[in-house]
Amino acid sequence: MDRLFLGIETSCDDTACAIYSPERGVVAERTASQLDHGIYGGVVPEIASRAHMKTLLPIFETVMEEAGVGLGELGGIGVTQGPGLTGSLLVGLSFAKAISYGGGVPLAGIHHLEGHMLANALEDDLSLPALFLVVSGGHTQLILAEKIGRYRFIGGTRDDAAGEAFDKIGKLLGLPFPGGPAVERAARGGNRAAFDFPRGLRRSGGCDFSFSGLKTAVRLAVESLGVLTDALVMDVAASAQEAICEVLAEKSLLAAKKTGVGRLYLAGGVAANGRLRELMGGMLGPEGIALSWPAVRFCTDNAAMISCAAYHHISAGRRDGLGLNTFPRGGLDSWA
Repeated sequence: MDRLFLGIETSCDDTACAIYSPERGVVAERTASQLDHGIYGGVVPEIASRAHMKTLLPIFETVMEEAGVGLGELGGIGVTQGPGLTGSLLVGLSFAKAISYGGGVPLAGIHHLEGHMLANALEDDLSLPALFLVVSGGHTQLILAEKIGRYRFIGGTRDDAAGEAFDKIGKLLGLPFPGGPAVERAARGGNRAAFDFPRGLRRSGGCDFSFSGLKTAVRLAVESLGVLTDALVMDVAASAQEAICEVLAEKSLLAAKKTGVGRLYLAGGVAANGRLRELMGGMLGPEGIALSWPAVRFCTDNAAMISCAAYHHISAGRRDGLGLNTFPRGGLDSWA
């Protein structure tokens, strides 16, 4: 008999529910993306939380119907507890508490970063210990996973996340929101060496990142260019993307050598970037370090990764009560 676990994800502007089975993988999933934020150039927290309130119940009902499962048949419920936008997180957490209490189903609060990491376990078994590069709009971290539930922070950004840099650069170039995919598309027709943008902390000897200087350098370059032709937009995009991806790959290789692992997993929205995957493979492969990443649809925020995490937490005996609260910021702690 299948064991079925529900995941709920509302950390930012995507409303998502999914059901995961360790026997069958992802049984059902639905995500509603909020497109209204594009006119503001970024996510507006109040708009995001109100949209979650309208969308979460219908998405939950759709997923349960597609899976052909009743609330009482679930083995557990996982919900993103943080980090994220407080209002958005509260919508998901309040809903999860209500159905957990009403159906007598075990509840587990899931750290958003762990969810992204375990997206790699949705379609294949994890090979641990391994290093994870979690890189998204809000996070850029290198985390050593000794096993599921045992984590050690290796390095992270000292200022802005790589995904946030992509979004800001996209906005400077007049590209649509979100900026990451738009910059990647524009970069395909550009010259990666057209602009010599800085690689933050490249020679620091450590595993930390910095992208604030790159954002400033791109802004100054754009201001100095005046009118941005299509060719200039593509060149700036290609050069900026190269600066971001090079330093991500170099720091990942350094961290892999320091920790002595034989595998690195990509996770988070920026893990979908093709140039990052290409550079990472070119640097890690010759050193004998295997590289893996989730399917593209599991790189961005999704509930399948949260339902998978719920399976691991609840199977290990972890339970959270109705006093569970959200947190807008916070590192990933070990729980196993």
